[in-house]
Parts: sequence; structure tokens; C-alpha cells
Amino acid sequence: MSDDIKSEAQTTASPAAETAPTIPAEEIARLTDEIVGALKTVYDPEIPADIYELGLIYKVDIDDARLVNIEMTLTTPNCPSAAELPQQVENAVAGVAGVREAKVNIVWDPPWDPSRMSDEARTVLNMW
Repeated sequence: MSDDIKSEAQTTASPAAETAPTIPAEEIARLTDEIVGALKTVYDPEIPADIYELGLIYKVDIDDARLVNIEMTLTTPNCPSAAELPQQVENAVAGVAGVREAKVNIVWDPPWDPSRMSDEARTVLNMW
């Protein structure tokens, strides 16, 4: 009977242990930098600025299994590149060393507007 209690206690402790981060902070920092670099290689074909500087990337999560979930938007729901850009983002991020898989989720809330662009994108697009 005491063995059953011990097993239950170990089972109960396991989920808590699983929630502790398993990727060291230095590795998360490296992955983050390289993921941002990969995102900056993806351009909207109609706009001469990368999607990161345009402010199209809303959220990037790296889980302990090294699955990267990306929430992004497009400049408009009628964007002609709506089919290609998410796949390009997934491919670019999946190519980062240490990333197991990348998944993109297109979101429309909040809607994109030019205020989300970085100064770099504003300079490239001459939008001052």
C-alpha cells in the first residue's frame, strides 16, 4: 500500500516538474535573436520592408519542446500574399538551429496599422 502512495506522490509531482523551463536562459536568448533574424528575411512582396519591422509579428512563443508558435497579422485581410507569407515565416523560423518546428497563426485583432512599423520601416518607406 505504501508503494501505491509513493507512486501517486511521484505522479503528482511530475506535472509540476514539467512546467519548469528546460531550455537554459542563454539558449532562449540565442533562439530569440536568431528567430528575429530569420523573421527579418521575410518580406511582403509589395512592400520593401521585412515583416518584423513592419510590425506584422505580434507574438513568438518558444516551448520547452522547441516548438515555436508565431502570431502574426497581414496589412489587410485581402493581402495578395496571404497564402505565401505564413509559409515563408514557418520555413524561415524552422531553419533556425535548435527549432524543432514552427507554426504560424494569422490573427486580425488587433488590426494592423502603420503605427506598428519600426523607425527602420518608416525610413525605408519614407513614411515620416
